[in-house]
Amino acid sequence: MSIYLDMAATTPTDPRVAERVLEFMVREFGNAGSRTHVYGADAQSAVNAARAQIAGTLKVDASDVIFTSGATEADNLAILGLAPEGQELGRRHIVSTAIEHKAVLEPLDHLRSAGFEVTLVKPDRQGYIDARDVLDAIRQDTLLVSVMHANNETGAIQPIDVIAEKLTDTGVYFHVDAAQTFGRVNSVLAHPRIDLISISGHKVYAPKGVGALIMKRRGGRRAPLKPLMFGGGQERSLRPGTLPVPLIVGFGLAAKLADSEARARHKRCAELRADALAALNPLTPYVHGDETRGVLPHILSVSIGGVDSEAVMVATKDIVAISNGSACTSASYEPSHVLKAMDVSPDVLSGTVRISWSHATPSPPWKDFVERLADLRF
Repeated sequence: MSIYLDMAATTPTDPRVAERVLEFMVREFGNAGSRTHVYGADAQSAVNAARAQIAGTLKVDASDVIFTSGATEADNLAILGLAPEGQELGRRHIVSTAIEHKAVLEPLDHLRSAGFEVTLVKPDRQGYIDARDVLDAIRQDTLLVSVMHANNETGAIQPIDVIAEKLTDTGVYFHVDAAQTFGRVNSVLAHPRIDLISISGHKVYAPKGVGALIMKRRGGRRAPLKPLMFGGGQERSLRPGTLPVPLIVGFGLAAKLADSEARARHKRCAELRADALAALNPLTPYVHGDETRGVLPHILSVSIGGVDSEAVMVATKDIVAISNGSACTSASYEPSHVLKAMDVSPDVLSGTVRISWSHATPSPPWKDFVERLADLRF
């Protein structure tokens, strides 16, 4: 069976987390909204504990954590939920980047059709956004800046700390999509000037179907979001519906484990990256992202000259499971909007594959992988 190397798309549930999830599916199955009996009270207590676990990893208050179905919903709630405030104040300008996930770009497209103006900052050829370009794009009527922490295709880490610092004396809200970095680079996310953070469970060895929007207070006040759905009043009326207690409990434990094991996980992922680059070196690969400027150690975006990405995936599918872009757009077979924004050559664009692993990934057969790629060149 091939080795799974698409961890940027989704991760397996940690066995320790799965055991906890199963416990709350089978034995501790109460509804957290039922407060008239012990089953509901125990479920609510478990949700509160998970909320505190997640909050603790980001040094925020537990009440700042709003559970969602994942980072996509959190992105939508942050962006679309803030729009009424912009309409009321006449601040209808948003600054973001051309390399954001579709979960950010498509809500921005929706707001553009509703009369908002959106400025998308382009990256350089290595996939990095210049913080000065973001800050220079801000106007008097700017409502929101939304910049992802690290790109899901290239792994390039963006300068959100610099942007946050420069926004300190402004009233502009700052949203960060941290789906790829939560549990890996939490220290930067704790910056007090980041107002809204989107995180996902299934990127950090928790089950699919759960995530959160972190809503920090600034000056004693959170971003004034409006709900996108109604009915029930859960999650401070911002995300109604019965809470998926087993998933939330699993997410809380996964967050705690990621935080406590972050250093060891990073070390192992960096070793796998070094091994991959050493094996690929004879093929003179084109690597997106720059080690000196910051790149996630578990994501390698690479192109081998003269070799098409589809051919790579087909030729190596019996030894590794890899992708050529975001899982959310893989069915479209369109060139990556991220790589297009980076202005890479057509050859590099069509040949790029994304290889991503975890701390628990066994050492892949890089020698066999490289031999398959070499055969494709002839």
